[in-house]
Amino acid sequence: MKFRITVFFLFLFGPAAFAQEPQQNKEEVFKVGEELNYRMKYGFFTAAEAHLRVAESDIKFDGKPAYHIIADGKTAGSFDVFYKVRNRYESFIDKTTLQPFLYTENRHEGSWKHTDKVVFDRKENKITANKGTYPLKGRVFDFPSAYYFARCLDVSKMKVGDKFDLHYFLEDSTQTLGITYVGKEVIKTDLGKFSCLKFNPTIIPGRIFRKNSKLYLWITDDENRIPVKAQVEVVVGSLTMEITEAKGLKYPLTPIKK
Repeated sequence: MKFRITVFFLFLFGPAAFAQEPQQNKEEVFKVGEELNYRMKYGFFTAAEAHLRVAESDIKFDGKPAYHIIADGKTAGSFDVFYKVRNRYESFIDKTTLQPFLYTENRHEGSWKHTDKVVFDRKENKITANKGTYPLKGRVFDFPSAYYFARCLDVSKMKVGDKFDLHYFLEDSTQTLGITYVGKEVIKTDLGKFSCLKFNPTIIPGRIFRKNSKLYLWITDDENRIPVKAQVEVVVGSLTMEITEAKGLKYPLTPIKK
């Protein structure tokens, strides 16, 4: 089973599905130097690790400054022995709109390798990737840019049951993801207990997910808006993502003391 990009980033960018409704906050909730670390568990076993960080881009796009988002994913423990994965995804996003200029991925999964370079040209309204050129209509993201854009949305007026859509480009087409706001819950993590917003993104049944599989994502209900936990049912068992470390945040974390 390929350790696809979808598994990690379905967990990480779920709230970006609100991209078509709420307004973008005046200030970003993240800053250069932020680093987030996660572990993915299959049952009781740690299967993989993910690391995300925000850097200053050395490249300007049409004279515009950009953030450089780097996301690394790799297998861990016994999974790394039997099926080694080393994946990197990078996105250069506009500092004003947080929409992507350029996205690249470099994936090594066992003996399988894949690279892609995606250019988002909003002047010509086209997306150019390794497999060809595609139309660019409205707000379309790659996975890393969707995640950081989502964190900067004003979601204060959400009601339980609200549903929204996100458009993102992956490999050779623009996809749509729906998500539902479930409510608030308190979640215990390695970093403490947090009051969280809970979401239910849609998933597509296939080799990894069952027809009736449910994916749930918990986001801190504070100024940072970072995912701290996610859980999804797979064909056999379940996968859980948990935050293990958060550094360089723009705002302090606010765990519940009691």
